[in-house]
Amino acid sequence: MNVLIEPSKVKGEVVAPPSKSYTIRGLMCAALARGVSEIVHPLTSEDTDAAARVLRQVGVEIEPGEDVWRVHGGVFRTPKDELHCGDSAATMRFMTAICSLVPGESRLVAGQSLAKRPVKTLVDALRQVGVSVACSGDVPPVTVKGGRLRGGTAELPGDISSQFVSALLLIAPFAEQGMTIRLTTPLESKPYVLMTLECLKNFGIEVNASEDLTKFIVRTQSYKPTRYKVEGDWSSASYFLALGAVSDGVKIANLNSDSLQGDKRLLDFLRDMGASVNASGNSVVVKKSKLKAIRADLSDCIDLLPTVAVLAAVADGVSELTGIARARIKESNRVAAVREGLEKMGIKTAEERDKLVISGGEPHGATIDSKNDHRIAMAFSIPGMLVGNTTIAGAECVNKTFPQFWDILESIGGRIKRDGQ
Repeated sequence: MNVLIEPSKVKGEVVAPPSKSYTIRGLMCAALARGVSEIVHPLTSEDTDAAARVLRQVGVEIEPGEDVWRVHGGVFRTPKDELHCGDSAATMRFMTAICSLVPGESRLVAGQSLAKRPVKTLVDALRQVGVSVACSGDVPPVTVKGGRLRGGTAELPGDISSQFVSALLLIAPFAEQGMTIRLTTPLESKPYVLMTLECLKNFGIEVNASEDLTKFIVRTQSYKPTRYKVEGDWSSASYFLALGAVSDGVKIANLNSDSLQGDKRLLDFLRDMGASVNASGNSVVVKKSKLKAIRADLSDCIDLLPTVAVLAAVADGVSELTGIARARIKESNRVAAVREGLEKMGIKTAEERDKLVISGGEPHGATIDSKNDHRIAMAFSIPGMLVGNTTIAGAECVNKTFPQFWDILESIGGRIKRDGQ
């Protein structure tokens, strides 16, 4: 599907959807807890559907309700078919670890985008704690022979994907010898590991973590079923927060001001750029102001790259975005996708290994290839609203995390036309 965006006067209030990351973590922890847990306010999207589907295949019963999922966890069975994780990296990586607890052999396969993303670092770490597991070179498919988890010490780098660390933490309580996880390089995207630790705590699991999050000690223990409430998603809210800074103002509700989510950092970036930001209770109001260039380190909030980049494109001066290297191994090569989109809109950019330089200016309309990447599609709607005559190709990719995105954009004044309209 292509979406054509015309110049729009945007103003209004939106409700942030539930967090994808917390929904998937809650599902995984509930599956590991013997008994019935409830996931309250879960997100329904392609990624969370993939997590639920794969868990059902290994024997977890999930009863979907209007706003509560009841999860019967703690007992696994050998899957009859391949476990298709779609393009959900969290599902693939978390389930690669969890399948060490599933009897028999499990084969995890990926969608077109995820099939190109690395998993070998996790496979190597799992082997260190006694798991029989193999992947295809550096990427999926992954085959796991499970049933028992010996445990011991796993060492791995912390600068490839925080999901590898989270995956090990999820299964560590089942290790017969307990588990120690040591990182050989500093951890990037720390907030996501903190989110995992918070979720584990909700389900009764204690983890002894070093202050710098490079060492984790987990004793053998049991998950406890619980009622787990999913907070709003700062990542999905980021596009509307940014849109407020270049429009007549947007109010975003359902945001936890004390959230551990790394993408909450966008509020700091918006303030640094001169935007009007007013956070009160569980909502944030952002209003238009003259934006200035920024120097931003994105190493702990890498998913904000496309959003901050399009803001930098309309700001006065030259912005420098650092800590971006890992963005090349996301759903797309996001550094390349952002540069391509900005340059099509007439904005000059320059790239180094871990830095993107953007010269702010006056973008013009263009056709933007989303690269089937939800964050590219949503981010480029922002300059599209400003200048119009902008087509987002492959716009249906937002279904991965935010299926209602285009509808909500229209509800606050976005003038968009989908194919066939």
